[in-house]
Amino acid sequence: MSKANNIMVLYTGGTIGMQASANGLAPASGFEARMREQLADAQVPAWRFREMSPLIDSANMTPAYWQRLRTAVVEAVDEGCDAVLILHGTDTLAYSAAAMSFQLLGLPAPVVFTGSMLPAGVPDSDAWENVSGALVALGEGLAPGVHLYFHGALMAPTRCAKIRSYGRNPFAALQRTGGAAKADNLPAALDYRHDKAPANVGVLPLVPGIAAAQLDALIDSGLQALVLECFGSGTGPSDNPAFLASLQRAQDQSVVVVAITQCHEGGVELDVYEAGSRLRGVGVLSGGGMTREAVFGKLQALFGAGLATNEVRRLVELDLCGELA
Repeated sequence: MSKANNIMVLYTGGTIGMQASANGLAPASGFEARMREQLADAQVPAWRFREMSPLIDSANMTPAYWQRLRTAVVEAVDEGCDAVLILHGTDTLAYSAAAMSFQLLGLPAPVVFTGSMLPAGVPDSDAWENVSGALVALGEGLAPGVHLYFHGALMAPTRCAKIRSYGRNPFAALQRTGGAAKADNLPAALDYRHDKAPANVGVLPLVPGIAAAQLDALIDSGLQALVLECFGSGTGPSDNPAFLASLQRAQDQSVVVVAITQCHEGGVELDVYEAGSRLRGVGVLSGGGMTREAVFGKLQALFGAGLATNEVRRLVELDLCGELA
Protein backbone atom coordinates (compact mmCIF):
# COMPACT_ATOMS: atom_id res chain seq x y z
CA MET A 1 0.00 0.00 0.00
CA SER A 2 1.91 3.03 -1.27
CA LYS A 3 0.74 6.61 -1.02
CA ALA A 4 -0.40 8.05 -4.35
CA ASN A 5 1.31 11.26 -5.46
CA ASN A 6 0.25 11.42 -9.11
CA ILE A 7 -3.37 10.48 -9.75
CA MET A 8 -5.16 10.27 -13.07
CA VAL A 9 -8.82 11.30 -12.90
CA LEU A 10 -10.95 9.67 -15.61
CA TYR A 11 -14.29 11.42 -16.08
CA THR A 12 -16.95 9.27 -17.74
CA GLY A 13 -19.94 11.55 -17.21
CA GLY A 14 -22.74 10.65 -14.81
CA THR A 15 -24.71 12.82 -12.40
CA ILE A 16 -21.61 14.32 -10.80
CA GLY A 17 -20.89 16.55 -13.81
CA MET A 18 -24.37 16.88 -15.28
CA GLN A 19 -25.94 20.20 -16.16
CA ALA A 20 -29.45 21.19 -17.16
CA SER A 21 -30.54 20.70 -20.77
CA ALA A 22 -33.83 21.03 -22.63
CA ASN A 23 -34.58 17.38 -21.83
CA GLY A 24 -33.34 17.33 -18.24
CA LEU A 25 -29.94 16.72 -16.66
CA ALA A 26 -27.32 15.52 -19.14
CA PRO A 27 -23.56 14.79 -19.03
CA ALA A 28 -21.48 17.92 -19.66
CA SER A 29 -17.88 18.73 -20.55
CA GLY A 30 -15.80 21.22 -18.59
CA PHE A 31 -15.67 19.34 -15.31
CA GLU A 32 -11.88 19.64 -14.99
CA ALA A 33 -12.04 23.43 -14.59
CA ARG A 34 -14.81 23.15 -11.99
CA MET A 35 -12.85 20.51 -10.11
CA ARG A 36 -9.63 22.56 -10.09
CA GLU A 37 -11.48 25.61 -8.81
CA GLN A 38 -13.22 23.63 -6.07
CA LEU A 39 -10.09 21.79 -4.91
CA ALA A 40 -7.66 24.68 -5.26
CA ASP A 41 -7.04 24.87 -1.51
CA ALA A 42 -7.75 21.25 -0.63
CA GLN A 43 -5.07 19.02 0.85
CA VAL A 44 -5.17 16.34 -1.82
CA PRO A 45 -2.46 14.64 -3.91
CA ALA A 46 -1.46 16.00 -7.31
CA TRP A 47 -3.81 14.91 -10.05
CA ARG A 48 -4.29 15.20 -13.79
CA PHE A 49 -7.50 14.87 -15.74
CA ARG A 50 -8.78 13.01 -18.78
CA GLU A 51 -12.30 13.31 -20.15
CA MET A 52 -13.54 10.05 -21.65
CA SER A 53 -15.41 10.07 -24.93
CA PRO A 54 -18.29 9.95 -25.17
CA LEU A 55 -19.47 11.27 -21.84
CA ILE A 56 -22.49 9.21 -20.85
CA ASP A 57 -25.30 8.81 -18.39
CA SER A 58 -24.25 5.63 -16.62
CA ALA A 59 -27.56 4.04 -17.64
CA ASN A 60 -25.91 3.81 -21.06
CA MET A 61 -22.80 1.99 -19.81
CA THR A 62 -21.77 -1.08 -21.87
CA PRO A 63 -19.09 -3.80 -21.73
CA ALA A 64 -17.53 -2.15 -24.78
CA TYR A 65 -17.09 1.05 -22.76
CA TRP A 66 -15.39 -0.99 -20.04
CA GLN A 67 -12.72 -1.85 -22.59
CA ARG A 68 -12.08 1.84 -23.22
CA LEU A 69 -11.84 2.37 -19.47
CA ARG A 70 -9.40 -0.54 -19.10
CA THR A 71 -7.22 0.92 -21.84
CA ALA A 72 -7.32 4.39 -20.25
CA VAL A 73 -6.30 3.01 -16.85
CA VAL A 74 -3.39 1.05 -18.33
CA GLU A 75 -2.23 4.09 -20.30
CA ALA A 76 -2.35 6.25 -17.16
CA VAL A 77 -0.19 3.80 -15.20
CA ASP A 78 2.23 3.45 -18.10
CA GLU A 79 2.53 7.26 -18.21
CA GLY A 80 3.65 7.35 -14.57
CA CYS A 81 0.43 7.74 -12.61
CA ASP A 82 0.47 5.74 -9.39
CA ALA A 83 -3.34 5.63 -8.97
CA VAL A 84 -6.52 6.26 -10.93
CA LEU A 85 -9.80 7.86 -9.84
CA ILE A 86 -12.82 7.14 -12.05
CA LEU A 87 -15.81 9.50 -11.87
CA HIS A 88 -18.92 7.55 -12.83
CA GLY A 89 -22.70 7.77 -12.59
CA THR A 90 -24.18 5.83 -9.69
CA ASP A 91 -26.81 3.76 -11.51
CA THR A 92 -24.27 1.30 -12.94
CA LEU A 93 -21.25 2.26 -10.84
CA ALA A 94 -21.31 -1.04 -8.93
CA TYR A 95 -21.44 -2.97 -12.21
CA SER A 96 -18.50 -1.06 -13.67
CA ALA A 97 -16.39 -1.23 -10.53
CA ALA A 98 -17.00 -4.98 -10.21
CA ALA A 99 -16.29 -5.54 -13.91
CA MET A 100 -13.06 -3.55 -13.77
CA SER A 101 -11.92 -5.63 -10.80
CA PHE A 102 -11.72 -8.55 -13.24
CA GLN A 103 -10.54 -6.49 -16.23
CA LEU A 104 -7.58 -5.15 -14.24
CA LEU A 105 -6.32 -8.34 -12.57
CA GLY A 106 -2.64 -7.88 -11.73
CA LEU A 107 -2.63 -4.06 -12.03
CA PRO A 108 0.09 -2.76 -9.65
CA ALA A 109 -1.83 0.42 -8.76
CA PRO A 110 -5.09 1.23 -6.95
CA VAL A 111 -8.19 2.35 -8.85
CA VAL A 112 -11.10 4.06 -7.08
CA PHE A 113 -14.62 4.60 -8.42
CA THR A 114 -16.81 7.38 -7.08
CA GLY A 115 -19.62 9.67 -8.18
CA SER A 116 -22.47 11.60 -6.62
CA MET A 117 -26.19 11.44 -6.16
CA LEU A 118 -26.63 15.14 -6.93
CA PRO A 119 -24.72 17.19 -9.53
CA ALA A 120 -21.77 19.25 -8.38
CA GLY A 121 -22.86 22.79 -7.62
CA VAL A 122 -26.48 22.16 -6.65
CA PRO A 123 -27.56 22.65 -3.04
CA ASP A 124 -26.60 19.80 -0.71
CA SER A 125 -24.63 18.00 -3.44
CA ASP A 126 -22.38 15.17 -2.32
CA ALA A 127 -20.06 15.58 -5.32
CA TRP A 128 -17.08 17.39 -3.81
CA GLU A 129 -17.04 15.43 -0.57
CA ASN A 130 -16.83 12.20 -2.58
CA VAL A 131 -14.17 13.48 -4.99
CA SER A 132 -11.95 14.96 -2.29
CA GLY A 133 -12.51 11.98 0.00
CA ALA A 134 -11.48 9.54 -2.71
CA LEU A 135 -8.36 11.58 -3.51
CA VAL A 136 -7.41 11.72 0.16
CA ALA A 137 -7.90 7.96 0.51
CA LEU A 138 -5.57 7.37 -2.46
CA GLY A 139 -3.06 9.80 -0.97
CA GLU A 140 -3.07 7.90 2.31
CA GLY A 141 -2.44 4.65 0.47
CA LEU A 142 -4.63 1.84 -0.86
CA ALA A 143 -3.82 -1.67 -1.98
CA PRO A 144 -3.53 -2.32 -5.72
CA GLY A 145 -6.84 -3.27 -7.29
CA VAL A 146 -10.26 -1.67 -7.60
CA HIS A 147 -12.14 0.07 -4.79
CA LEU A 148 -15.47 1.91 -4.47
CA TYR A 149 -15.58 5.09 -2.38
CA PHE A 150 -18.78 6.82 -1.35
CA HIS A 151 -19.76 9.06 1.56
CA GLY A 152 -16.61 8.34 3.57
CA ALA A 153 -16.65 4.57 3.09
CA LEU A 154 -14.37 2.32 1.05
CA MET A 155 -16.03 -0.83 -0.26
CA ALA A 156 -14.94 -3.89 -2.21
CA PRO A 157 -16.74 -3.59 -5.57
CA THR A 158 -17.27 -7.33 -5.94
CA ARG A 159 -19.14 -7.45 -2.62
CA CYS A 160 -21.46 -4.45 -2.79
CA ALA A 161 -24.42 -3.03 -4.71
CA LYS A 162 -26.51 0.08 -5.11
CA ILE A 163 -29.42 -0.56 -2.76
CA ARG A 164 -31.04 2.91 -2.66
CA SER A 165 -32.09 5.37 -5.34
CA TYR A 166 -31.93 8.34 -2.96
CA GLY A 167 -29.80 9.86 -0.20
CA ARG A 168 -26.06 10.05 0.39
CA ASN A 169 -25.57 6.35 1.09
CA PRO A 170 -26.80 4.50 -2.00
CA PHE A 171 -24.20 1.71 -1.80
CA ALA A 172 -23.82 -1.03 0.77
CA ALA A 173 -21.62 -4.05 1.30
CA LEU A 174 -23.81 -7.15 1.02
CA GLN A 175 -23.45 -9.91 3.58
CA ARG A 176 -22.72 -12.70 1.14
CA THR A 177 -21.17 -16.07 1.94
CA GLY A 178 -17.58 -16.79 0.93
CA GLY A 179 -14.92 -19.37 1.58
CA ALA A 180 -14.22 -20.49 -1.99
CA ALA A 181 -10.71 -21.58 -2.90
CA LYS A 182 -8.44 -18.96 -4.40
CA ALA A 183 -7.52 -19.49 -8.04
CA ASP A 184 -3.80 -20.01 -8.60
CA ASN A 185 -1.82 -19.48 -11.80
CA LEU A 186 -4.39 -17.44 -13.66
CA PRO A 187 -4.30 -17.68 -17.46
CA ALA A 188 -2.13 -14.99 -19.01
CA ALA A 189 -5.10 -13.79 -21.05
CA LEU A 190 -6.71 -12.48 -17.84
CA ASP A 191 -3.82 -10.10 -17.11
CA TYR A 192 -4.75 -6.42 -17.13
CA ARG A 193 -2.61 -5.70 -20.18
CA HIS A 194 -4.57 -8.03 -22.44
CA ASP A 195 -7.51 -6.72 -24.44
CA LYS A 196 -10.85 -8.34 -23.72
CA ALA A 197 -13.73 -8.64 -26.18
CA PRO A 198 -17.26 -7.82 -24.99
CA ALA A 199 -19.05 -11.08 -24.18
CA ASN A 200 -22.69 -12.07 -24.57
CA VAL A 201 -23.90 -12.61 -21.00
CA GLY A 202 -27.56 -12.68 -19.98
CA VAL A 203 -29.37 -12.54 -16.64
CA LEU A 204 -32.65 -14.32 -15.85
CA PRO A 205 -34.41 -13.83 -12.49
CA LEU A 206 -36.60 -16.79 -11.56
CA VAL A 207 -40.23 -16.10 -10.63
CA PRO A 208 -42.95 -18.55 -9.65
CA GLY A 209 -44.29 -20.31 -12.71
CA ILE A 210 -41.53 -19.20 -15.06
CA ALA A 211 -41.85 -20.95 -18.41
CA ALA A 212 -39.13 -22.87 -20.22
CA ALA A 213 -39.88 -20.75 -23.30
CA GLN A 214 -38.33 -17.72 -21.61
CA LEU A 215 -35.15 -19.65 -20.93
CA ASP A 216 -35.16 -21.08 -24.46
CA ALA A 217 -35.38 -17.59 -25.94
CA LEU A 218 -32.25 -16.53 -24.06
CA ILE A 219 -30.34 -19.66 -25.00
CA ASP A 220 -31.27 -19.21 -28.65
CA SER A 221 -30.12 -15.57 -28.62
CA GLY A 222 -26.49 -16.64 -28.85
CA LEU A 223 -25.55 -16.31 -25.20
CA GLN A 224 -22.13 -17.45 -24.02
CA ALA A 225 -23.23 -17.39 -20.38
CA LEU A 226 -26.38 -16.96 -18.34
CA VAL A 227 -26.71 -15.77 -14.76
CA LEU A 228 -29.68 -17.57 -13.20
CA GLU A 229 -31.02 -15.62 -10.22
CA CYS A 230 -32.45 -18.40 -8.08
CA PHE A 231 -34.63 -18.52 -5.00
CA GLY A 232 -33.05 -18.82 -1.57
CA SER A 233 -29.93 -20.96 -1.44
CA GLY A 234 -30.17 -21.88 -5.10
CA THR A 235 -33.50 -23.47 -5.88
CA GLY A 236 -35.62 -23.39 -9.03
CA PRO A 237 -38.56 -25.16 -10.67
CA SER A 238 -37.15 -28.66 -10.31
CA ASP A 239 -40.55 -30.30 -11.00
CA ASN A 240 -40.72 -28.70 -14.45
CA PRO A 241 -39.19 -31.20 -16.92
CA ALA A 242 -39.24 -28.68 -19.76
CA PHE A 243 -37.29 -26.11 -17.73
CA LEU A 244 -34.66 -28.67 -16.71
CA ALA A 245 -34.43 -29.85 -20.31
CA SER A 246 -33.76 -26.29 -21.39
CA LEU A 247 -30.94 -26.01 -18.88
CA GLN A 248 -29.52 -29.29 -20.16
CA ARG A 249 -29.71 -27.90 -23.69
CA ALA A 250 -27.74 -24.87 -22.54
CA GLN A 251 -25.09 -27.20 -21.18
CA ASP A 252 -25.02 -29.17 -24.43
CA GLN A 253 -24.57 -25.94 -26.39
CA SER A 254 -21.67 -24.81 -24.14
CA VAL A 255 -23.67 -22.00 -22.56
CA VAL A 256 -22.28 -21.54 -19.05
CA VAL A 257 -25.14 -21.17 -16.54
CA VAL A 258 -24.28 -19.79 -13.09
CA ALA A 259 -26.75 -19.74 -10.20
CA ILE A 260 -26.76 -16.90 -7.69
CA THR A 261 -29.28 -16.01 -5.01
CA GLN A 262 -31.94 -13.33 -5.23
CA CYS A 263 -31.51 -12.75 -1.50
CA HIS A 264 -29.56 -9.75 -0.21
CA GLU A 265 -27.60 -11.94 2.19
CA GLY A 266 -26.18 -15.46 2.03
CA GLY A 267 -25.44 -17.34 -1.15
CA VAL A 268 -26.05 -20.42 -3.26
CA GLU A 269 -25.53 -23.99 -2.05
CA LEU A 270 -26.97 -26.14 -4.78
CA ASP A 271 -26.76 -29.41 -2.88
CA VAL A 272 -28.84 -28.40 0.16
CA TYR A 273 -32.27 -28.98 -1.43
CA GLU A 274 -33.38 -31.39 -4.11
CA ALA A 275 -34.67 -28.38 -6.03
CA GLY A 276 -31.10 -27.12 -6.16
CA SER A 277 -29.29 -30.39 -6.74
CA ARG A 278 -31.40 -31.00 -9.83
CA LEU A 279 -30.08 -27.74 -11.23
CA ARG A 280 -26.55 -28.95 -10.58
CA GLY A 281 -27.47 -32.20 -12.31
CA VAL A 282 -28.14 -30.39 -15.59
CA GLY A 283 -24.88 -28.46 -15.52
CA VAL A 284 -25.71 -25.32 -13.54
CA LEU A 285 -22.69 -23.96 -11.65
CA SER A 286 -22.78 -22.44 -8.17
CA GLY A 287 -22.11 -18.72 -7.96
CA GLY A 288 -21.73 -19.03 -4.19
CA GLY A 289 -22.15 -15.62 -2.60
CA MET A 290 -21.38 -13.60 -5.72
CA THR A 291 -23.49 -10.54 -6.37
CA ARG A 292 -25.18 -10.05 -9.74
CA GLU A 293 -22.70 -7.27 -10.49
CA ALA A 294 -19.71 -9.47 -9.67
CA VAL A 295 -20.74 -12.57 -11.60
CA PHE A 296 -21.75 -10.49 -14.63
CA GLY A 297 -18.38 -8.76 -14.68
CA LYS A 298 -16.52 -12.00 -14.04
CA LEU A 299 -18.17 -13.80 -16.95
CA GLN A 300 -17.50 -10.79 -19.17
CA ALA A 301 -13.79 -11.02 -18.35
CA LEU A 302 -13.51 -14.81 -18.64
CA PHE A 303 -15.24 -15.06 -22.00
CA GLY A 304 -13.81 -11.74 -23.14
CA ALA A 305 -10.32 -13.16 -22.63
CA GLY A 306 -11.14 -15.94 -25.09
CA LEU A 307 -10.88 -18.74 -22.55
CA ALA A 308 -12.25 -22.17 -23.44
CA THR A 309 -15.62 -23.06 -21.96
CA ASN A 310 -14.15 -25.73 -19.67
CA GLU A 311 -11.68 -23.18 -18.28
CA VAL A 312 -14.48 -20.68 -17.73
CA ARG A 313 -16.49 -23.29 -15.87
CA ARG A 314 -13.48 -24.08 -13.66
CA LEU A 315 -12.70 -20.46 -12.80
CA VAL A 316 -16.30 -19.40 -12.16
CA GLU A 317 -16.37 -21.29 -8.86
CA LEU A 318 -12.91 -20.07 -7.73
CA ASP A 319 -12.08 -16.73 -6.14
CA LEU A 320 -10.18 -14.34 -8.44
CA CYS A 321 -10.29 -10.99 -6.61
CA GLY A 322 -12.37 -11.31 -3.46
CA GLU A 323 -15.75 -11.99 -5.06
CA LEU A 324 -15.98 -15.41 -3.35
CA ALA A 325 -13.68 -14.78 -0.38
